Amino acid sequence: MPETASPTLTDRMADAIRFLSLDAIERAGDGHPGAPLGCAEIAVALFTRHLKCNPADPEWPDRDRFVLSNGHGSMLLYAALHLAGYAGLPMEQIRRFRELGSHTHGHPEIAPELGIEATTGPLGQGIANAVGMAVAEAKLAAEFGPGLVDHRTYALVGDGCLQEGIAHEVISLAGHLRLAKLTFLWDDNRITDDGATDLSISEDVRARFRAADWQVIDADGHDVESVSAAIRLAQSDPRPTLIACRTVIGRGLPRLEGQRGAHGGRVFETDLAEARAAKGWDHPAFTVPDDVAAAWRRGAAERNRAAYAAWQARREALPAPVRAEFDRVSAGRLPETWLDALRTQRDRLAASGAARPSIEVSAEIVAALSEAIPELFSGAPDLEGPTRHKGALHAFTAQDRSGRYLHYGIREHAMGSMMNGIAAHRGLVPVGATYLVFSDYMRPSLRMAALMNLPVITVYSHDSIAIGRNGPTHQPVEYLASLRAIPNMLVLRPADAVETAECWEMALANRHGPSSLICSRQPLPALRRPGGPENRSARGAYVLAEAEGTRQVTLIGTGSEVALALAARDALQAEGVPTAVVSMPSWEAFAAQDEAYRRQVIPRDTVRVAVEAALRFGWDRWIGEEGGFVGMTGFGASGAPEALFRHFGITAEAVAEAARARLA
Repeated sequence: MPETASPTLTDRMADAIRFLSLDAIERAGDGHPGAPLGCAEIAVALFTRHLKCNPADPEWPDRDRFVLSNGHGSMLLYAALHLAGYAGLPMEQIRRFRELGSHTHGHPEIAPELGIEATTGPLGQGIANAVGMAVAEAKLAAEFGPGLVDHRTYALVGDGCLQEGIAHEVISLAGHLRLAKLTFLWDDNRITDDGATDLSISEDVRARFRAADWQVIDADGHDVESVSAAIRLAQSDPRPTLIACRTVIGRGLPRLEGQRGAHGGRVFETDLAEARAAKGWDHPAFTVPDDVAAAWRRGAAERNRAAYAAWQARREALPAPVRAEFDRVSAGRLPETWLDALRTQRDRLAASGAARPSIEVSAEIVAALSEAIPELFSGAPDLEGPTRHKGALHAFTAQDRSGRYLHYGIREHAMGSMMNGIAAHRGLVPVGATYLVFSDYMRPSLRMAALMNLPVITVYSHDSIAIGRNGPTHQPVEYLASLRAIPNMLVLRPADAVETAECWEMALANRHGPSSLICSRQPLPALRRPGGPENRSARGAYVLAEAEGTRQVTLIGTGSEVALALAARDALQAEGVPTAVVSMPSWEAFAAQDEAYRRQVIPRDTVRVAVEAALRFGWDRWIGEEGGFVGMTGFGASGAPEALFRHFGITAEAVAEAARARLA
């Protein structure tokens, strides 16, 4: 039935979101109308009353961040950004919703140049990204002061976001850190895709947040004034805030309003006619009345002009070195001196010649880099002792925002996604350290970092069965293959201290995707002495030991197993078999080389044998189906490392025998 009360201008500003969303979803034949229709007033309150932004400069460093955690409701964001005046989202992009090549994807993920911050697909990732953004803001504000850094992070979250396990981790940590500039706007519609929320949950969500030391405010999600008042209250509390916005899913779509089908239900032409009649919206498809468009521009763009101009004036008044440093970190550029510092460390390691665990070497490198890269921000999930990636860095806490090490607690899920948020925010270089088997807890965040081109560095220790007596649950036989399977993920497994430094150089130079640095718990012998000026690891694989004579055998290893390949080479050479050893710290970097180089390093007319304390999966690309492989075929066992390598046949003699068998 048509609404009897005449809609106000504010009502029509919300309805502009509704009808742009409905028109786009109907045209695409697909989409999720529930959230855009149910949260339209929330968006009006936030974007036109509170969000600090400049549509003419979408990447303004001191803008507020808005994360649409329930990213399936993407038309809410696209409509709001279009109405706010972001040039990258004109009406043509709204018309092309979900079309190949458009900016208006089904799930937008990230595009700060369009006004889209981290807006993830997997539920729970977005709110964790938001917590990371709030950490980045607090750290940068402590360094550069509130004149340059003083913004807030908002996340629109649904029941799906809050029920995912990762939500428990980040809610707890955000409250502990007292991230006062973090606000969650909860779309409390009491509906999930399966039906009413009481099918699966009976806890008091508000009490859960209060227990984690959050401020909790209730608001009518369909009353712009109510939501706006709640946001004002959030801005004056020293704790993070949950605003519980009571809403009706699919509001304004008579056939589906308040029903589970509104979540992702199909929208038909008859629905558009009924919705227009119910709301008294008599404008054609993809049309926004002039007075509504003007009100949106006033609220979202003109409202912020004075603040933007004042910020630019403060930036210009800074001493030139301070301004240059702020501009550098805001743009995500590393200092010019970082490479010199790293290579000095590499040369020192090469000169030492000591056998060292590569996780220990990595920790020393982080300590050295922390001086050369002041924005380096480290952390680990309750593994400071085993990974040692804190060094002299002091902790980032609720009381001290200047710290550069975050104690994530026993929260690998949180660490992975928060690092994504830190990287998406810009200004810091996030580094996280944990055990390789725990990368499974980080799987969604690792995939999203790769998909979103985020330069996140994760250092993994305990890389193989060589961790020994802890047993197979901690022995990561399949994880190298699983990380290598992620597109845009740079996987690095160094063979000694020098390669560890070279792999760190590769990880830091990789500014368009995540890097996984796989380190050993056990000491690795020094294989590269002296280091030499060239980063030999940068090409992914290189000949570490040439064959004496015309090469007949190529032995390929990664990490700790390169030493086994060298020992096998000695045995084969002693038998008169010319054998070369290739160290292959990165499949991805090697695959990026030209074919001539790849054939030079791993000739196909030689016997090829690979050795890696992991599963064979993926190795056939480099050794062929008939190539030899010495490694694992199943899970590990509990025992001393040396005994385990003998038990599973990962020995120099086994490598040599695999070559002999193929020479016959």
